Amino acid sequence: MGTASKEKNAAPRTVTIYTESNPNPNSMKFVANYMLVENGDSYDFPNKKAAAKAPLALKLFESFGFVDRVFYMNNFVTVTKTDAVDWQEARILVSQLIKEHLEKEEPLLVEEEAVAETAETEEENEVVTQIKSVLDEYIKPAVEMDGGAITFDSYEEGVVRVLLQGSCSGCPSSTITLKAGIESLLQRAIPEIKAVEAVEV
Repeated sequence: MGTASKEKNAAPRTVTIYTESNPNPNSMKFVANYMLVENGDSYDFPNKKAAAKAPLALKLFESFGFVDRVFYMNNFVTVTKTDAVDWQEARILVSQLIKEHLEKEEPLLVEEEAVAETAETEEENEVVTQIKSVLDEYIKPAVEMDGGAITFDSYEEGVVRVLLQGSCSGCPSSTITLKAGIESLLQRAIPEIKAVEAVEV
């Protein structure tokens, strides 16, 4: 297996998918046996329109009326469903579609435009730098294990705003996690913080 040729008659990629539950009962993590998204990037598709440049997410929305949200990160795809179906019946269908898509080596994303990072270019004050450091080191890894992601949004007058994606978005326990876990951790590390709030997509 010297060179990885992509000829039409080449054998399909061997893909294994297993599922993991997470704190959001309507969300399921579909984990592949290789990295799907590099560099710790994450992509959140809260609806079909947002998935226009994401073939796999779009296929999930179009194939299953119960799909409510799709999220890509590292080696997993998190799918959030509506209450209309039970995971017992939906899991196999979703898993099969993801597996077939990956076996055919179809893209997850098509040519993205460069994302303008205007907020990042602003001068960061010391508190913002500390907040991002705590989020990256202590909070992000735990959130990723549950099939989601947390991103710094803004900091103003003692209030930190974060964006919850993937399984964390709309999760019944995410408010408790936000207040009891994330807020208290940030407050212990950075006394200036009064509150942490989630920003809706």
